[in-house]
Amino acid sequence: MKLFKNADPAVISETRYIALWALLLSAIMQSVFLLIGKWDYTVILGNLLGFSAAVGNFYLMGLTVQSAVMKDEKEAADTIKLSQTLRFMLLIVIAVIGCVAPIFNTIALLIPFLFPRIAIGMKMFFINK
Repeated sequence: MKLFKNADPAVISETRYIALWALLLSAIMQSVFLLIGKWDYTVILGNLLGFSAAVGNFYLMGLTVQSAVMKDEKEAADTIKLSQTLRFMLLIVIAVIGCVAPIFNTIALLIPFLFPRIAIGMKMFFINK
């Protein structure tokens, strides 16, 4: 698939890092739902959708930045702004679908949207030490 063939190794590497943290945090979230007695199939489905959306969003952001560095400053800024808007709209659509569809747990769907930020924060924490 062209979307993956043209990706810079740094984009792939960073997306793998984000996916690994998101997977770890998803497992922790599943455990919490299990411990508080609120776990059912909707939790795993919500988690899968939220995980996929969050990691996919990060990957698409990486591809956008990769393509923007080859452009002049104005065109790069416009590209990044458009990408940010479209990716945000896509996350909203996924969130709305997930919240409306009864097969997804809303909390388990939305929490993974935060996982990339947590992963980035953890990387910054460990790099600065």
